[in-house]
Amino acid sequence: MSRIGKNPINIPEGITLEIDKKVVRIKNSKNTMEVKIVPDIKVSQKDNSLIVERSSDRRELRAMHGTTRQLIASAVTGLSDGFKKELEIIGVGYQAVMEGSRLLLKLGYSHDILFEPPEGIDITAGKNSIVVSGYDKQIVGEVSAKIRSFRKPEPYKGKGIRYKGEHVRRKQGKTVGGVG
Repeated sequence: MSRIGKNPINIPEGITLEIDKKVVRIKNSKNTMEVKIVPDIKVSQKDNSLIVERSSDRRELRAMHGTTRQLIASAVTGLSDGFKKELEIIGVGYQAVMEGSRLLLKLGYSHDILFEPPEGIDITAGKNSIVVSGYDKQIVGEVSAKIRSFRKPEPYKGKGIRYKGEHVRRKQGKTVGGVG
């Protein structure tokens, strides 16, 4: 049995659920998320928890058991607490500024980069930090990866945009190697 799939999902207050055979709808006061369910996986609610079960031990069902449970758990967590990713900007003259709802990035290029966040995503920017937050874990990850891709950290000086706490492996430059 799947170790992840057999764990129950606790449902906090303020979250309501609708369970169909094909879809689980998770709602809070503002937003709604839907998680599709594989046909032979059963989702049931007992008290304040959800239980995900599979009908047989077929390989496809074993693979989807834990995945379905985790997708539902991420939706519940996102609608109750939300998700956030923090990014750091390192480099002389590199900075991020909010211009209305858009993010303005100055990253050493000949032009500034304007980034329009998708619906459901909130971005806050300090001079050298960016915080991406929202209720959908996948979209928060995609947006933060997109922002990071504008100037990935380079290995020689370490300049660029990186996740907070990310370690960038540094390389030795030509001049340090010694001429000989």
